Amino acid sequence: MNKQRYLGKVRTRRRFRVRKAVRGTAERPRMTVHRSHRNLSCQIIDDAAGKTVVSASTQDKDLRPKVAYGGNKKAAEALGAIIAERALAAGVKQVCFDRGEFKYHGRVAALADAARKAGLSF
Repeated sequence: MNKQRYLGKVRTRRRFRVRKAVRGTAERPRMTVHRSHRNLSCQIIDDAAGKTVVSASTQDKDLRPKVAYGGNKKAAEALGAIIAERALAAGVKQVCFDRGEFKYHGRVAALADAARKAGLSF
C-alpha cells in the first residue's frame, strides 16, 4: 500500500477517535487546532449552538509581525497566548482541547501549554 494513503487513513481514524470523545458546550467549549506545514490555526467552538466563539491564526494581521514563520514552536506559543487572551475577553475560562488528527507533540503541545500559561483551563 502507498505510504501516503496509509498515513491518511491513520490520521482519519485518529481524528474520529478523538472527536467522538470531545464535545463543546456553552460552559466548556471545544478548542480545536489545525496544523499545516506553514501555519497554525485555532478556534473555540460552542457545539451546542454551532457557533465559533473565538478564532486565531498565525496569518492574522496582529500576529503576523510577531512571528516571521507560522510553522514553528515560537509561532505556536504566540498563538496560544493570543487565543487565551481573546477567549478570556469573550468570557471563556474553561475549554476542552480537541487536537483532531494531530499528535499532542511539538507545535500542538506548545500551543496548549501557552494557552494554559495565559489563563485558559483545560
